[in-house]
Amino acid sequence: MKYRKLMLAALGLVLIVAGLWAMKQTPVQASSWLTGLGSIVTALGCGFFGNGLGGLMEDWAFSGHPEAKERMEIEKRDERNVAVSSRAKAKAYDVMTFVFGALMVAFALMNVGLVPIVMLVSAYLFVEITAIWYHAQYEKEM
Repeated sequence: MKYRKLMLAALGLVLIVAGLWAMKQTPVQASSWLTGLGSIVTALGCGFFGNGLGGLMEDWAFSGHPEAKERMEIEKRDERNVAVSSRAKAKAYDVMTFVFGALMVAFALMNVGLVPIVMLVSAYLFVEITAIWYHAQYEKEM
């Protein structure tokens, strides 16, 4: 398990360096997908590195305290904590719905290009359709 986390952190560092190198090597006049590729690779590298390093730090923090690690795992799966987490996610979703709507209107009023607005509307509709889908699925279960 520790080897996997170490490899994830190392992969993250490699991706960060590769992405930064790609961004440095790409000419300013290059096509838009090529300029964004270095940024995407760098962002993925940051995610992998952070996840791997966080896991390694957690292992290091709990290395001498197996009972504390077991207690932490029980806390994560405790149904009260799961219910609190689900309720917080639901409230964040409610807020996100209004924030996305306001952002779409603001972008439209600022005469932002069509592509960013369509991307934002597509993401908004994807989230809303996903919510409707799961609502229907949970209604069938209960």
